[in-house]
Amino acid sequence: MNWSWLPEFAPQLLQGLGVTLLVFSVSVCAGFVIAVPLALAQIRGTWLIAKLAGGFCSTLRGTPLLMQLFLFYYGIGSLFASAPAIREGLPWLVRLDAIWYVLLAFSLNFAAHEAEVLRAALLGVPRGEIEAAESYGLSPLQVLRHVWLPSAILRVYPVLANDVIAQLKTTPLIFTVPVVDVMAVVNRVMQDRLLVYEPLIFIGVIYLILSFLILRFFALVGRRGPQRWLA
Repeated sequence: MNWSWLPEFAPQLLQGLGVTLLVFSVSVCAGFVIAVPLALAQIRGTWLIAKLAGGFCSTLRGTPLLMQLFLFYYGIGSLFASAPAIREGLPWLVRLDAIWYVLLAFSLNFAAHEAEVLRAALLGVPRGEIEAAESYGLSPLQVLRHVWLPSAILRVYPVLANDVIAQLKTTPLIFTVPVVDVMAVVNRVMQDRLLVYEPLIFIGVIYLILSFLILRFFALVGRRGPQRWLA
């Protein structure tokens, strides 16, 4: 096994790992925030709003993330650059770095998946819990924040943990656009040093460690009671 490349590429690997963790953490947080109104729109929204929200989720869940990433970066990015009105009126859109399109694609994709999970979880909360909260004079927002949403999340807590792990494992797709993440650096090592096993073993160990840490985090929160964090 040849590991002589590791000291030379260590700074690039650390920087790439930072990009990977940035995309992962932002997409999970932003995606979950977006998923809540998407789920509520399908449950409490008007017929049109519910259909639009459901169609949005079904479209993103039913198409590959790689295709969505290419569509956002090569499609929308090229559209901004080719439209004179945008180039002159909103030049900052043309100068957006690729990382913004990556964050948008990953966040919306995660939101679409979690919206369906939350929709089922919210529908699974007994009506009596919500009526009891309403009888105390809580506003609809307070009922959602303190009763309905926490109760729904408790019911799908293990599923959320698995989905977060799955989101982590989608991050190697980042290097398919001009963003240097940890996978892009590993790919560069493979090409420059004509190595296969060592770089892949290295990246595999990195993802195993990250997955273990995420599982430990969810286990810690689960032991202390997720309701304490959600109240």
